[in-house]
This record gives sequence, C-alpha cells and structure tokens, in this order.
Amino acid sequence: MEFIVPFKGEVKFKLILDPTVWIFDDRKLNLETYFQEERIEKDELEEYKRGMGEHWSREIMEGNVVPPTLNSEKTYKSKEKKEMLTGTFGILFKPFLLNAEPFEHAKRVVFETLHGEFEFPIEHAAQLIFKFSDHGKPLKEDGPVHVLLPDGSNQDNPITDIQAIRVE
Repeated sequence: MEFIVPFKGEVKFKLILDPTVWIFDDRKLNLETYFQEERIEKDELEEYKRGMGEHWSREIMEGNVVPPTLNSEKTYKSKEKKEMLTGTFGILFKPFLLNAEPFEHAKRVVFETLHGEFEFPIEHAAQLIFKFSDHGKPLKEDGPVHVLLPDGSNQDNPITDIQAIRVE
C-alpha cells in the first residue's frame, strides 16, 4: 500500500499528499476531543498576520536564519510527546484543496478508494477531515487516510483505503 495520496483532476497544481508527516503539523486535530469540543472559527488572515509579526520581530532580534528553523526548534514536554505517540489525529482537508487551486468550473471532489468512488460537492468537501493516525500509529491496514464528515457522524464507519483524490 502506498502512503501517499495523489491529488489530480481539474486543479492548477497536481499535489501528492504525504500523511506520514502530518504528525508534526501545527494544524493537526486531536480527534479524541475534536467532535466533543465547541469550536471557535479562526480568522486565517489574522492568524497569518500575527505569525508574520512574530517572524518579523524574531528576525529583528536574532537576524535571518537560513533555513528557517522556528518549527524545528520547538521542544516537546513529556505530556506532548506521550500524546503524539498515543493520540488519534486528523487534519482538515480545506488547506490542501485550496493549495491545489481547483479551476472555477470544478464542482465536486471524488475520493477514489479500493471499494469504489465517493463524491462530494466541492463546498462540502472543503469541510471534511482526514484521519491519519489512530492511537499513535499510522493507518497501515486501510489508510493512508480515512475521510471523516465534519460532524464526526461516520467515525465508526469512515471512508477508507483512499487511493487518489480527483477534482471534477
């Protein structure tokens, strides 16, 4: 089984998703609590501006560091390490869809699996969640990702064995 997922179809950029690196992504979601918590929508532009301000301040104080090492400088406390090794994590699909830049005429996202195809309108697909880790382990048997609905209603029966993502 491949641990990558090709992203193809009516998009400007053909991407290849590698879920094995998402454990280090700051955007990962703890799926053990995600569907029970009340969520507050973040303004991505404001988050970006805040992050750029922090980066700018760091460059002024420390000088430019090449390559950028801010994320790799993060040290994990023992609680965070244990959570990473035993947690169940997912990540929102929307940033990947936006990065691929679907053409304006694209209307749907199709997940190609070993069991057939699952189709979603592009607006709804942007809200989907990719589960990529279960109790600290990658999804080797029926992965590399599972597709979860935004409300978590299919947690017990997710879309599995994803082979490719196609935008039409």
